[in-house]
Amino acid sequence: MYYRNIADLNQTILNRLNILPRDFDLIVGIPRSGMLPANLLALYLNKPYTDIDSFLNGHIYKAGERGQFFDKADMKKVLVVDDSIASGSALQKSRKRLEEMEKKFEISYCVIYLVPGKEKMVDYYFEAVPLPRYFQWNVFNHTSLEKACFDIDGVLCVDPTEEQNDDGPIYTDFVLNAPPLYIPGAKIGTIVTSRLEKYRKETEAWLEKHNVKYNELVMLDLPNKEARQKANSHAQHKAKTYQSKPYVLFIESSLSQANEINRITKKPVLCTENFEMIFEAQSLAYNFKSGKYFPWLREIALKVRNKYRQMKAS
Repeated sequence: MYYRNIADLNQTILNRLNILPRDFDLIVGIPRSGMLPANLLALYLNKPYTDIDSFLNGHIYKAGERGQFFDKADMKKVLVVDDSIASGSALQKSRKRLEEMEKKFEISYCVIYLVPGKEKMVDYYFEAVPLPRYFQWNVFNHTSLEKACFDIDGVLCVDPTEEQNDDGPIYTDFVLNAPPLYIPGAKIGTIVTSRLEKYRKETEAWLEKHNVKYNELVMLDLPNKEARQKANSHAQHKAKTYQSKPYVLFIESSLSQANEINRITKKPVLCTENFEMIFEAQSLAYNFKSGKYFPWLREIALKVRNKYRQMKAS
């Protein structure tokens, strides 16, 4: 699995910004995922930008100004941007929409990430990233979320405060009315939480209220908060479910738990605390006592892993 977050996206653009000519007059983003890289490119190239629909209607966005009409005589070279291509079908649809505009403008196409082998489909690309892959900006709408496990607190909703976490009426009110955080647009395979089983009814009511679709809800079958604290088995509880089926991803809020889940399962975990994907090398470089990473250890682990893969392939 490959993963890129927003920081990666920005750094990739900065590292290879020199591949783009500086004579483009306008940057056009393909909604919705293409708008973020288009905005960044327009910022770094100091060019106006817009989306496809606005471009077709003659609108652009300028720094410090809201939408304005542009004079076609002032615009000649246009760069159309999307975040990525896999099959290339979405890009082909955009090309189809812009067929008439290609008679009036010199249009080039650019993506930040593409699947190896699709290089000839665009004029410019920044990085080849194979499948399967996830991006921070669309992970909650990914079609494979039915093969994923989700934590609740810190992911689907905010974490309770110490005051709210009383295992009584205040906590019950929190479970029923917790502010939503990251609500996925796709169906989840299994929700796995350290919430106690006795709060299932309230939890299910909250999930229904916020239109969270899922196949299964796994909770912690312990009598009370004290028993849960004594067991201290949050990561183990979640890892057990993650290992039970061919799930490909776990989305967890706590960095320490994300690393522990990864250590137990040897499967990737996306942590919403920093939106990093935890792979085995990152987990090995994490010190659970101090709660800190040791980058030098991570680099060693990555080198060992890559060497092992090379030997295995040969």
